[in-house]
Amino acid sequence: MKKSIVKLFFAFSIAAFTFTGCSSSDDDGTSVVTPPTSFVVTPDNFKGDIKDGVVTLDAKVTYKLTGALIIRDGATLTIPAGTKIIAANDMSYIAVAQGGKINVNGTAASPVVFTSATEKPGSWGGVVICGKAPINKALTAQSEVAELTYGGNVVDDNSGSIKYLRIEYAGKIITGEKEFNGLSLFGVGKGTNIEYVQAFHGSDDGFEFFGGTVNTKYLVSTGNEDDQFDWTEGWNGSNEYWFAQQGFGVANRGIEADNLEDNETANPIANPTIKNMTLVGIKQSGEPQGIELRRGTKATIDNVVISSFDTGIRISGGLSQGFAGSGIKITNARFDNVKTKFNPEAAKAITENTAATGAGNGIALPDWAKGWTRTL
Repeated sequence: MKKSIVKLFFAFSIAAFTFTGCSSSDDDGTSVVTPPTSFVVTPDNFKGDIKDGVVTLDAKVTYKLTGALIIRDGATLTIPAGTKIIAANDMSYIAVAQGGKINVNGTAASPVVFTSATEKPGSWGGVVICGKAPINKALTAQSEVAELTYGGNVVDDNSGSIKYLRIEYAGKIITGEKEFNGLSLFGVGKGTNIEYVQAFHGSDDGFEFFGGTVNTKYLVSTGNEDDQFDWTEGWNGSNEYWFAQQGFGVANRGIEADNLEDNETANPIANPTIKNMTLVGIKQSGEPQGIELRRGTKATIDNVVISSFDTGIRISGGLSQGFAGSGIKITNARFDNVKTKFNPEAAKAITENTAATGAGNGIALPDWAKGWTRTL
């Protein structure tokens, strides 16, 4: 009788393990269960829908992205430090749908790299994340790329964590009105963690925020051919340490910022806070403003260095101009090799400080960006 009980208990234990997935210990000794997934990873043909469970990649393997990889509601993609994913064609992109999560666990010594086989700007889509945080376009909308739903009322929505990630050569053109960016954030909530991310030599914007409440730290936008940073649709986030440097002879603005193009008074009003930022331009810039605030946006910016743009800061449009000094405040601004510091309408929004350090080292690459980023 005793032997039968032992056998029954052993069989039950094996069954429980099979249905709950793998178990490991967290740092505090707590047992962590990894939910099983039906997704099959094929490194040489990496694409498809991750619909359930947790997919964890292997840093020793190089993955060939051959199409759209979409992390759906309830699924998680975990990418360890040192992993490299190479996009094989312009149909390739990585997208996180509402309810999905991506965890990029790079380090300064071993960043995660998403790049393309051709190493040409616009040769693949880049990264798209769609969350459930508020936007002002509607309650919800469809992302202009990947065609996923985004928006809602979950301010603290969590789409995962991204640390030490380099996104190279993204920005595929779909139509004249639709282009991928390096990192596109659609209605992403502030429960999402985004730190130490570089967008390198894409054909559109480096980073674009479409509403949401996500906060960021330590972003680097280098050599992207449109704007280095862009926001619209009522984005509200708190941000620290942004560094942008234009290059390769093609570029537009350092920052292009709107509330909403079709309805400048739409709520929530775009009103991010950015501290410690450097924007370095090139004289060939097609839209040669370091910062362009327009179409009803507000902003609070402190400790900014702007270099080598024809115009440092421009506030345009009656509504945004009316916010100057109240809804728009730019303090401790330093201008280097800038022909026109700011337009007259922006004057009461700006206070200067020739000792401003920007992202850390004035116009030079900050120390926190060294080692894991690519430079011009």
